[in-house]
Amino acid sequence: MSEAGQLSQRQPLPVGSAGKLSTGWWGILALIVTEASLFGYLLFAYFYLASQTEQSWPPEGLPALLVPTVNTAILLASSAAVWAAERYVRQGRRQSSISGLVAAIALGSSFVVIQLLEWRDKSYDITSDLYGSLYFTITGFHMCHVVIGLAILMLLLVWTLLGYFDGRRHAAITIGGAYWHFVDIVWLFVFSALYVSPYLIK
Repeated sequence: MSEAGQLSQRQPLPVGSAGKLSTGWWGILALIVTEASLFGYLLFAYFYLASQTEQSWPPEGLPALLVPTVNTAILLASSAAVWAAERYVRQGRRQSSISGLVAAIALGSSFVVIQLLEWRDKSYDITSDLYGSLYFTITGFHMCHVVIGLAILMLLLVWTLLGYFDGRRHAAITIGGAYWHFVDIVWLFVFSALYVSPYLIK
């Protein structure tokens, strides 16, 4: 057997760069910065145009807070579940990590359903007026990010079921979790702008 073959038999497969040293980690940070800028521009446009318009803001009166507040709590709970899943992977508790990911996917899916129901009940749409255009554009962009995040969580769940992660190899779940936490944090800004700020500005 060649020297290279003997060496490969003696050494375990390399873990590669992990965690915050991995190229994937820097990639997700670059993506987060880019997407955060997008939402920053959208929210700036919302507040700027609100200050310039002469129409009532929002046109249908102050927004109801109960449903979006509950939905916010659901999304934050999903973020906690993702954090727990990553922690369990690091501890070698694969079944607990699977449970955390399943809970996060269920909670994230609930957020999507509730948001769709809220859209259905609106008396305006994206073409109705300035406020409707901004509301549906901002919440629509966020919804797209939630759906992408759910796809990532489902992929991480499959990989966890297949045993791809352990105490040393968990960079993917760390990176995917970072994206999901970003989606949740963005929603806090969207919620504050669209639902809470009209009460403060009134």
